[in-house]
Amino acid sequence: MENGGHGGEHMNNERNHMDHENPAAGHEINDSRVHHDMSMNKGGMDHTGMDDMPGRGGDMDHEKMGHDMGGHNHGSHHAQMVADFKKRFWACLVLTIPVLLLSPLIRDNIGLENALSFSGYEYVLFALSSIIFVYGGWPFLKGMAGEIKKKQPGMMTLIALAITVAYVYSSVVVFGVEGMFLFWELATLIDIMLLGHWIEMRSVMGASRALENLVQLMPSTAHKIVEDGGLRDVPVGNINPGDMVLVRPGEKVPVDGRVHKGETGVDESMVTGESGEVFKKAGDEVIGGSVNGDGSIEVEIEKTGSASYLSQVIELVRESQESRSHTQDIANRAALWLTIIAISTGVITIAVWLIAGKSFEYSLERMVTVMVITCPHALGLAIPLVVAVSTALSARNGLMIRDRNAFERARLVQVVVFDKTGTLTEGTFGVTDVVPLDEGGSEDNVLMLAACVESLSEHRIARGIVEAAGEKGLKVMPVNNFKAVPGKGASGIVMGRKVSVVSPGSAEEENIRMNNKRLKDISSSGNTVVLVLEDGRPIGAIALADRVRKESVEAVRELKKNNIECMMLSGDNRSVAKRVAEDLGLNDYFAEVLPHQKSEKIKEIRNRGLVVAMVGDGVNDAPALVEADVGIAIGAGTDVAVESADIVLVRNDPRDVVSILGLSDATYRKMVQNLAWATGYNVFAIPAAAGVLYPIGIVLSPAIGAALMSLSTVIVAVNARLLKWSR
Repeated sequence: MENGGHGGEHMNNERNHMDHENPAAGHEINDSRVHHDMSMNKGGMDHTGMDDMPGRGGDMDHEKMGHDMGGHNHGSHHAQMVADFKKRFWACLVLTIPVLLLSPLIRDNIGLENALSFSGYEYVLFALSSIIFVYGGWPFLKGMAGEIKKKQPGMMTLIALAITVAYVYSSVVVFGVEGMFLFWELATLIDIMLLGHWIEMRSVMGASRALENLVQLMPSTAHKIVEDGGLRDVPVGNINPGDMVLVRPGEKVPVDGRVHKGETGVDESMVTGESGEVFKKAGDEVIGGSVNGDGSIEVEIEKTGSASYLSQVIELVRESQESRSHTQDIANRAALWLTIIAISTGVITIAVWLIAGKSFEYSLERMVTVMVITCPHALGLAIPLVVAVSTALSARNGLMIRDRNAFERARLVQVVVFDKTGTLTEGTFGVTDVVPLDEGGSEDNVLMLAACVESLSEHRIARGIVEAAGEKGLKVMPVNNFKAVPGKGASGIVMGRKVSVVSPGSAEEENIRMNNKRLKDISSSGNTVVLVLEDGRPIGAIALADRVRKESVEAVRELKKNNIECMMLSGDNRSVAKRVAEDLGLNDYFAEVLPHQKSEKIKEIRNRGLVVAMVGDGVNDAPALVEADVGIAIGAGTDVAVESADIVLVRNDPRDVVSILGLSDATYRKMVQNLAWATGYNVFAIPAAAGVLYPIGIVLSPAIGAALMSLSTVIVAVNARLLKWSR
């Protein structure tokens, strides 16, 4: 019964999986494609004009560099940008102190009009303010140039206009034009804006580290086993498929491969999110970036470069971060309109106050305040920050989002349709029943004798019987004269007696017929049955079935608790599909469905007016994944399934379907909250800045406007970060 001994009796439509190659085959992982603008330029915070700033290093090609993460990589770029804003903020803050003390309005109000008054003080004030304007305002001036070049005026344009107006006006006052110095407002405005950017960029950096962390999982060198059996340390980039490498205890597996020699436990949690060590022996696959346990293993390399598992994950995260969302586009359009409103309102404000008889400097101050306070910073960041946090959060939990729009639709899902084999079930046989046929016979004796014979077979039914005996602690005795006949069964001598494990069809050929009612009931429920014979006499029967995952039971229960219907597609016969559906408590199931019919079934369900998610892992599932409103590929899957899916779940765990739907709902709520705060804030802020509250004695200065604007941005950033705890 070697590799096929029970072939005629096992469940039909066994999956014919492809080798798991790269879902992004042909794509080299170039980290320059994953640069800063991905997470920052989705809305108001446009840093395209900041290329001259320190830390704006050259692009990094991950393949060319091997896995050497030194130098100006993506992570150090973010860190240097944050450090640059921090440095500018502190420098300008120090210079702001003498600017405040030298400004007549501040100096007079604190009783230092005589102490700090000296001839030419205005030129000192002008010089200090010029340094603050050029050094502190440079990011915003460069940002304005970038926005105008792209014909997308936004937040940077507003800030740059505000500080330029204040600086130019105050400068001409220094050199003879009658008016009021606004240098102190210029300085405090720049300080507050730099502080806001520093805080915001730290939030963004913390939310977009998924790619850097994934890349850094890979070791830089590997212990290659050379022809004479010795070891040579070589860069990981020089390892090729077919090479043998040694992985010592505690070291990271350099690249994807298969254990050639040795046994160990491997921690794959940093890669797959699966907690606990996974036991690996000869023939088992190991993933690059996972951590070896206590044993040394020799690994034959199978996949390198963009074909490796980790590179596929990196590509999926990159696609996820670059994928735009519908809500995000709405926010960007709103930000553009807010920019237009801000500029037009600023012009109207200065005109109205001049007509009302106020001085030019007072009217100008109102205009500057309007243009500062209406900066669409919070609105522009409302969606990108949530996207960044949800992307990083999903990546850390093995949930890879390939299409943001599909991810947003996931919160509306009403029906989840699961593929059966390999998704709801393990795709491996497990013993469900042991039926003794001898009066006084025991289940353990039947199972033990069958396991003795099957211990020499590699068939999946044989493995199920042996595993069941092992779980019960039954001792497997030595077997002599082992023989196997493909499609019929196997036999051997156990403790001096001939023991055979055969299919019912093979038994009937030997005129052995069973009329046991329990066996008939078990067979009719879709189980695979084998008979155990001792010296040609039937002593028992063993029923096996494709094992339902324990996780599937929990997943279905949670989905139904959330009023989501659960259905199943299967190519198996109706009795098998019915058994699995009943075990799981599914709402409905479709049996004997041919591969090309799966997408038609999804279309039928959608035609009922329901939002459908399809969950599958095989080539046969690809058309259905595309047809569904949300396509979810579960586990390692195949190239075609992964490429067809909107969302990829790294682990073979159906409960992650519940997680992705929950994350979608939580993400959408955060987006709505941020949009409501950003727009609601501006509804109040614009009239207040223009001077509507002047009759009751409330007047907002540009500095207060900048503080309120920055506060709103910080609130949006903090609210986005709270997504971690809001599910």
